Amino acid sequence: MEHSISDIDAMVREEKRLTAVESHNEAWAEGLSAGIEPEIIAEAALETAFCEMLRNNGETAALALLDRMREKVIGGAFEPHRLRH
Repeated sequence: MEHSISDIDAMVREEKRLTAVESHNEAWAEGLSAGIEPEIIAEAALETAFCEMLRNNGETAALALLDRMREKVIGGAFEPHRLRH
């Protein structure tokens, strides 16, 4: 079975996403074990993410990410039974 370049790119992107999720899960667990409240960890993670987006891709990309995340929240994508880790 041959894969197109776009298929390969999609597989690489998904592998990177899964690696990032794993890294974030480990950092989250470390924060919790250090006694940091989940809300504080979440806010710090979002601030870091948006600072990086702004620095690397500019305001338009950061705002687009914010819009996509907002739509996911509204659509229920982050409800516990729907998470894909």
